[in-house]
Formats: sequence, structure tokens, C-alpha cells
Amino acid sequence: MADKRRTAEIVLEKIVEHFLKKQLKADEKLPSERELATRFGVSRNSVREALQILALKNVIEIRRGGGSYVIQSDTNLIHEALSEKVTALESHLVFEMLEVRRALEVEAAALAAQRASAKDLNNIREALEMMAVSINEVESGTKADLQFHMCIVAASHNSILIHLAETLINQMKKTIQTTRQHRFSDPGRYEETFNEHREIYLAIASGNSSLAKSLMELHISRVRSELSESMLPKLEM
Repeated sequence: MADKRRTAEIVLEKIVEHFLKKQLKADEKLPSERELATRFGVSRNSVREALQILALKNVIEIRRGGGSYVIQSDTNLIHEALSEKVTALESHLVFEMLEVRRALEVEAAALAAQRASAKDLNNIREALEMMAVSINEVESGTKADLQFHMCIVAASHNSILIHLAETLINQMKKTIQTTRQHRFSDPGRYEETFNEHREIYLAIASGNSSLAKSLMELHISRVRSELSESMLPKLEM
């Protein structure tokens, strides 16, 4: 399912590029689903899903048996339609990635508390210190957050867990970027987030495997909960 969603996202981007390059006007016909599928090297189902997204946004009209026609050629509105859908897709993937991270990092934290060397602990602490001094810096804060979690996995000294984390590092970075963006929409959560990481480090450094495990699980569960909360519509009181 996730692969299909990513394909639909890519197709949507390519269709928007087609709009812009061809400077399509209102009531102009798009190429057929078959042509678009061949051009982009994807299935017709992915093309159909992308077209339906644009239709829901009133960018195009899909006429039964007659193809797809441009309704709105305003490039700003087209970009808005794309941006909203990409955000929804990214959020879906972030939740899936948090499930993967829970499975991987909770066990890694427990093992790190049992196996971390002095060098491992120093690496985790350095990442934590970097987080402390880059609270208001998006890029360096994300880098430090990612480094903290990767150092914990490395400290597990489990070669398979380490390999999995290295394979997923780009997805982990995107997840951290998205979750930090949502969590830090409330500035009061900066200190709270830092303290969560600090407590995990202290549990690992003290060799408390069960505490490190529970704190990592609590951290990832809390991130998921806050992400879900931040995505709820804001009600006017």
C-alpha cells in the first residue's frame, strides 16, 4: 500500500509538471490514462488515482468516456492541490515509520544499556549536547536528533539492527523532520523533548535496560500521540 501511495504522489508531481510545461488552458484535454502511464512508466491505476486527486481539488474534470479536462489552470492552485496531498501522504508514511522505529529502537535501547562502551556513551552524549545548543535550528536540530537515535542503535552492537537502521536512515530523517515540525509548533515542547532524550541517555548510561526500553517506547508513543493531535482541525471557540 505504501509503495502505491508513493507512486501516486510521483505521478501527481509529473502531471503538474506537464501542466506547467505545456501551459494548459481551461477546457484543454489531458493525455489519456494509457498515454500518461506509458510516459511515466507506471500503472494506469496510479495515474487514475493521481487524476482523481486533481479532480477532487477541482483542477480537472474527468468526463465519463471522454477523458480529463482542465478546469483550473491557475498554477498556484495546482501547486496547492499537490502540496496538500503530498502532506497527507507524508503523514501516512510517518505513522508507518514510527511503527518501524518502535520495533527497532525500543529493543536497541535495551541492548545499548547492556552493551554500550565508553565510546558509545560519549557519542550519544555528544548528540544530546548538540540537541541542547540547536533547539531553534531546524537543520542542525534534526541532524542531532537523528544522530542521537542512530548512536543508540550503534551502541546495541547488534549488526542486524545497525544494518536496518542504516538502510532506513533517510526515512528516519524525514520522520524526525516531520515530527519535530509538528511537536515544535508549541515552543513549550522544546524542553520536554530534550528531557525525553536526556532520560533515555541516563538510563542507558546507568545500565538500566528495562528503564531504557520503557523510556524509548514512551518517547515514540508520545511523538505519535502529539503528531496525531497536531493534525486535528483547530476549532474556533
